[in-house]
Amino acid sequence: MWPRIDGLRVLELGTPGKLRTRLTDLTLSGAKTATAGLLPLDYEAEGEELEQVGERLVLVNSSGERAAEIEITRVERTPFAEVSWEFAQAEGEGYSSTEDWRETHRRYWAEQGYEVNHDTTVVCLWYRVVSRVGQPPSGNPAPAA
Repeated sequence: MWPRIDGLRVLELGTPGKLRTRLTDLTLSGAKTATAGLLPLDYEAEGEELEQVGERLVLVNSSGERAAEIEITRVERTPFAEVSWEFAQAEGEGYSSTEDWRETHRRYWAEQGYEVNHDTTVVCLWYRVVSRVGQPPSGNPAPAA
């Protein structure tokens, strides 16, 4: 089961350290608006349901502290071999092609002890930042002083 903060599921991008810091910073800057998970590894093994459009999650930093709240805007399940260029670009990490995306993710998941194949189901999540730590939620003005 994934951790919860204030009743919301937690989103941890990458692994703690430099990778998570980079991915969190890309999200906070608006460059990263999507992330990928594996159905068998991240959902089935953890006993978690897929995110739903409109669901809010707490994005945590490398220290496990709240960095932002995000809202899921799109969810797709797709075979690893069919992840789209649109999705690879939305991840905001500078991939040059879908093959570049596949090789990078294949290596990452192998380092986590999981080998993917062409048919492995990838959960593609698109999201938007709703609020950042220390800032009011987007679309809501700051309270008057």
